[in-house]
Amino acid sequence: MINIGLDLGGTKISGAVFTENNSMLIRETKYLEGRQGNQVAQLITEVSDLLIAKAGITSSTTFNIGICVPGIAYSKNGMVWAPNIKGWDRFPLKEFLLQKYPQAQIMVESDRTCYILGEVSQGVAKGCENAIFIAVGTGIGAGILIDGRVLHGASDIVGATGWMALQPPYQSKWDECGCFESEASGNGIRSRAKEQVKQMGNKYQGLLSKGTLESITTKMIFEAYDHNDPIATEVIDKAIQFWGMASANFISLFNPEMIVFGGGVFGPASKFIERIHAEATKWAQPIAMKECRFAATTLPDTAGLYGAGAIARIGHYISTNNTK
Repeated sequence: MINIGLDLGGTKISGAVFTENNSMLIRETKYLEGRQGNQVAQLITEVSDLLIAKAGITSSTTFNIGICVPGIAYSKNGMVWAPNIKGWDRFPLKEFLLQKYPQAQIMVESDRTCYILGEVSQGVAKGCENAIFIAVGTGIGAGILIDGRVLHGASDIVGATGWMALQPPYQSKWDECGCFESEASGNGIRSRAKEQVKQMGNKYQGLLSKGTLESITTKMIFEAYDHNDPIATEVIDKAIQFWGMASANFISLFNPEMIVFGGGVFGPASKFIERIHAEATKWAQPIAMKECRFAATTLPDTAGLYGAGAIARIGHYISTNNTK
């Protein structure tokens, strides 16, 4: 059986043909370049067509397609909500692709689900049946694999980790994306640093004061942290605390073998894994904590694509007995 995995991001679509053990054979990438709605779906078919041609698939050949999407994939109907793609509010992606490829089995999953499946298939969590991928980028989400199965929930919203409540009392600035994400995502780290630079005004002469507020980036904040900048230190230390507390909550709830950190922030935050582990140790159920390993992703650019290959091959409810 031929398996095609497709990883849709906010700026590009990557696709690959995979072997039965989820090794990548052929890979193609195209950029969205401002496309929206049906145009993005059409671009997905263009990438698929390139892979189909290179794999020698004919109109009579059956094959599988797994798609990783940046948002919510509704498992009951194949629709997708992707906030960074205009026109994708319950977009009927599975139906669109079945019209183009009626001989194919098509599976659509969220990026956080694909990240954890990529890691247990080909990454640092290979062979695990209980593992959690915490993706920290612009926002924060988590892919959760327990007893060899990915958790979805009643509305396929499992893993909306940015809304995890970690600090009372509630503040209105958390209304848009939740407490955890507002403080410890890439956007959250940048927003908190900008707030403090603005509040301190001329009293602050650190590295983050060299340009305008709008010019401050997450990368700059990590660089300033390495130079003991007081604002960067305070903001990053709080993020480390929150990453540890969130991990502890996951460990106490789900008893995973491993927690994997990925996304654009890990990255530069990978060097804090030991500190995150130490913070989690303060809060987590102690026996479960001792049984859980922490690591940064070993698939920083391809976890979603490998996860798409995994769902193409064995469907929504993944048993890791089949991913090894």
